[in-house]
Amino acid sequence: MSDHVETLIEMALAEDVGSGDVTSEYFVPEEAMAKGFMLVKQAGVVAGYDVVRQVFEKVDPRVKLKMLVPEGTKVEEMTRVIQIEGPARSVLTAERVSLNFMQRLSGVATKTASYSDLIAHTSAKLLDTRKTTPGWRKLEKQAVLVGGGSNHRMGLYDRAMVKDNHLVAQHDIASLQAAIHKLKTDKPDVEVELETDTLEQVEAFLDLEGVTYILLDNMSNEMLLKAVEMRGDRSVLLEASGGVTHETIKEIAETGVDFISVGALTHSAVALDISLEFIPVE
Repeated sequence: MSDHVETLIEMALAEDVGSGDVTSEYFVPEEAMAKGFMLVKQAGVVAGYDVVRQVFEKVDPRVKLKMLVPEGTKVEEMTRVIQIEGPARSVLTAERVSLNFMQRLSGVATKTASYSDLIAHTSAKLLDTRKTTPGWRKLEKQAVLVGGGSNHRMGLYDRAMVKDNHLVAQHDIASLQAAIHKLKTDKPDVEVELETDTLEQVEAFLDLEGVTYILLDNMSNEMLLKAVEMRGDRSVLLEASGGVTHETIKEIAETGVDFISVGALTHSAVALDISLEFIPVE
């Protein structure tokens, strides 16, 4: 658990608990013990176990969790995925925050799996984007991995991605090549990706040195096929992007591109319906 995620959990608990859980304090006996289960009420892929564990640990280390199915499992509706035992007050205090994390992350994993399954018969890899919930990027990108996808760059610092707005300021090929050389000299571990929306750009960029990826933005399948053909045996990797849906991703993958990036994995994921259900304890 990174320091950033730990801070996020602390913020979530402070937001929810505030000065204290008055309901549990006044309506649940201090000595009462509880046993319950995280219950997934709809089919999906479960994710977020580490965060759930950390939430309960921060509220009360006496609460014990037992994972009943591995993270990343595709479960049917009404599946018990985590068993929880401990002081009833503590379990109730941690309930909503732990569910908020798990529901959101399981939603991302489920969305990712639904796309990943459609291209499993090809060599194309499914990528996420930076279109994440502010502050949640590490968690959501981990959920993408759990769902069977792969991660694109984490932020602006770990890959140079030269998009159309950057090229407006520097569109000359010679200047672009000089900038790539300078970056690779100063930061040799940083990969370079160039965005294109025409085959003429693809042709020009394929001859540049130091380019690892070319992003094919909003191109038709016919254009994608042509770009793959133009690439030939060069080592440059091709990424298709822009408006990818469940209905279009299969044919995009079959063009032979190496990657397909889908912002919807994170920006349009719907939380999975999960609840915490108590059972009687003697």
